Amino acid sequence: MVEAVQDAGVVVTGAGGGIGAALARRFAAEGARVVVNDLDGEKAAAVAAEIGGIAVPGDASAVVGEARDALGGRVDVYCANAGLGSGGSEAAGEAVWASAWDVNVMAHVRAAERLLPDWLERGSGRFVSTVSAAGLLTMIGAAPYSVTKHGAYAFAEWLSLTYRHRGLKVHAICPQGVRTDMLAATGSAGDLVLQPTAIEPDAVADALFRGIEEDRFLILPHPEVADYYRARAGDPDRWLTGMNHVQQKWEATS
Repeated sequence: MVEAVQDAGVVVTGAGGGIGAALARRFAAEGARVVVNDLDGEKAAAVAAEIGGIAVPGDASAVVGEARDALGGRVDVYCANAGLGSGGSEAAGEAVWASAWDVNVMAHVRAAERLLPDWLERGSGRFVSTVSAAGLLTMIGAAPYSVTKHGAYAFAEWLSLTYRHRGLKVHAICPQGVRTDMLAATGSAGDLVLQPTAIEPDAVADALFRGIEEDRFLILPHPEVADYYRARAGDPDRWLTGMNHVQQKWEATS
């Protein structure tokens, strides 16, 4: 058992399935009291019933107040997991870009705005951001997703560097392919880049809990992402050329 989460009040957004449900199950198994949030109320209720949690359906951007009340007035861990896997290019359309930005970035910002006053006052709190390897690297065929996941990572990083001396713990989870409905929706681009090394959602939860025990910010369920990230930073042009080759391969097979 991980002592840091025993009897903690935990909120997991987008927890009706996939990574969110896996996180909710793991926190409950570790002795936490878990609020399960999802836009789909039936899915949220099903996961909550399974783990002995509390379902609080609705928009992830507005869940903090109701979730805090459901937990008796205190949130200890907030998992900003809800996300949109928006594909497309620069021409995806204003509505697609706006939705991706709102869910993948601004929902995190709004949650932090509500949570931080209490956390900073008592000197403790834990913010878990489900980002994506796309937030460190990129993803072919998915400009809105890639750009906003970069934003989600940047916000998590900013929170950590700004408030860690005041007791805030931040974790950014950056997996590649995970066998969820979102991966299935990526189509041929996901089949090419993500499916070959895809992992189960439970493996993401395992990686997070290792990171909590080791007090690490960056959580890499696919350890090889660290090598890709170093290559990108060390020689951006070489890395971009390599990614362009992947893009061309995708275009040739699409």
